[in-house]
Amino acid sequence: IQSYINTLQNKTKMASRIARKITKAVLSREQMDGDGARVYRSIGSHALRNLDPFLMLDEFDVRAPGGFPDHPHRGFETVTYMLDGEFLHEDFKGHKGRIGPGDLQWMSAAKGIVHAEIPANNSRAHGLQLWINLSSADKLSEPNYQEYPKEQVLQVSPEEGIDIKVIAGESYGVQSPVMTRTPTMFIDVKLKKGKTMEQVIPKNYAGFIYTVAGTALFGGDQHKSEAHHTLVLSENGGTYIPVESTSDDCHFVVIAGQPIKEPIVQHGPFVMNTQQEIYQAFADYQHGRNGFEGAPEWTSSIRDRWSS
Repeated sequence: IQSYINTLQNKTKMASRIARKITKAVLSREQMDGDGARVYRSIGSHALRNLDPFLMLDEFDVRAPGGFPDHPHRGFETVTYMLDGEFLHEDFKGHKGRIGPGDLQWMSAAKGIVHAEIPANNSRAHGLQLWINLSSADKLSEPNYQEYPKEQVLQVSPEEGIDIKVIAGESYGVQSPVMTRTPTMFIDVKLKKGKTMEQVIPKNYAGFIYTVAGTALFGGDQHKSEAHHTLVLSENGGTYIPVESTSDDCHFVVIAGQPIKEPIVQHGPFVMNTQQEIYQAFADYQHGRNGFEGAPEWTSSIRDRWSS
């Protein structure tokens, strides 16, 4: 009888382990953003307008004098994860710093941030920037920064040839300390050729994989993908995504989050729930109120760093 019970339990476990599949692949398209800054956009483009709760994903590849001079945000979070080079950052509340290779900045703009981001030197500044929506309950909360130098980003290596950085969420038993107002996971993975891994994903999360370099087979359908693609994961109740590397330089990120399921009205740097709230955001920014106090007269000290 016990053997029969064990068999039933094993079958139940197998049935509950559903692999996510790839439902759509979107190649990132080059475009210019900010002030002469080159980005490769997938989420936020015509091909993939948004993927609740995610609003935009850019792989940026910026050299001075290009950059993102003084500009506002309201209603969402930005995640900047540097791969190569350095960015300088400064905001209108006096917060400033430098983001280098492997460093993470998780910024919740919430009710209002005005800031600037530019290359720190003449070298290439290369990384990922993700925009995550906030629920209506969080859109007008206080802004917040979480900054982690690469030494503080948790890592796990289940075996040789598999190197994982846990930016947010959990992987192989390692839990990131990053607090996410919108429940989110962000896992950076590097695999040697022939290596396989499985990333657990809560079944109620929507998600995607972004391929940074190399080639691999992704998902239960073993979708083969090259670099610079966003691979949308199926919402089939799946609880994990399997990956098998087919190159020695395989590098990708797994990003997933809990859908907010609220109306999205976006105009440039403001993301709210209604058109009236967008009008209010512009008025608040222009008049320096409701979170934008001091914004109209503020100019960052780094704005003109690369001006001739």
